[in-house]
Amino acid sequence: MMENAKLPFRTWYLAMAFMSFSKKGISAKELQRQLGHSRYESIWSMMHRIRQAMGQRDSLYILEGMVEMDEGYFTTETSKRDKQNLKRGRGSQKQVNVAIMAESIPLEDYKTGNVQKQCRYFKMKVLESHRSEDINKVVDKNIDERSIVFSDKSTSYLDISNYIEVHVSEKSTKETTVKTLPWVHIAISNAKRTLLGIYHKVKGKYLQLYLDEFCYKLNRRYFGERLFSRLTIAMANNYWYNNE
Repeated sequence: MMENAKLPFRTWYLAMAFMSFSKKGISAKELQRQLGHSRYESIWSMMHRIRQAMGQRDSLYILEGMVEMDEGYFTTETSKRDKQNLKRGRGSQKQVNVAIMAESIPLEDYKTGNVQKQCRYFKMKVLESHRSEDINKVVDKNIDERSIVFSDKSTSYLDISNYIEVHVSEKSTKETTVKTLPWVHIAISNAKRTLLGIYHKVKGKYLQLYLDEFCYKLNRRYFGERLFSRLTIAMANNYWYNNE
């Protein structure tokens, strides 16, 4: 399981327990305090390995059916050197572009005729650039080719129809946000609030790990106390170790 780890197994299990029992998340500083451990760096590194296992576990799932897709810009910590030459708006060193995808199934109330969308699984992937090639890679790897994808009319999505069954795009408006892409925007809002409220500042190179933790918990939002046991299974399968 964690035979190469320097920290005791008990510390790993306690860390997994604290991370799984908290819906929003827990900072490395707070976990260090709870565990009574002297080295912050060891706790920080352990938490990232657990987050990596979460991400590798969710990477086994492929989104299918009807899928909402959009992009969100997450603010990250910048170095002193970047601050001196900081750009504004799109392309800023502070803004990291993330692709957000959500399985969205429309359900109709037979009594009232009202249609609501029921969401299943989410995925969030940090994009290397704003090019359409990066979007295509994300779609090809994370969405089933027989799926129907809903998005706005971004120029980055022009070629994704080559990787899926149907691509439905609509002009980005308030109505589109509410009716066509509700779940991805809810996920974006909640993820930003979680990162800001718990971790305050996140470095861009570690953003994917924090998003992996957020999605892992979100995809298992109805597991309750079983989330801890599922996380121990993910760690036991060495998802983090096999990808080093």
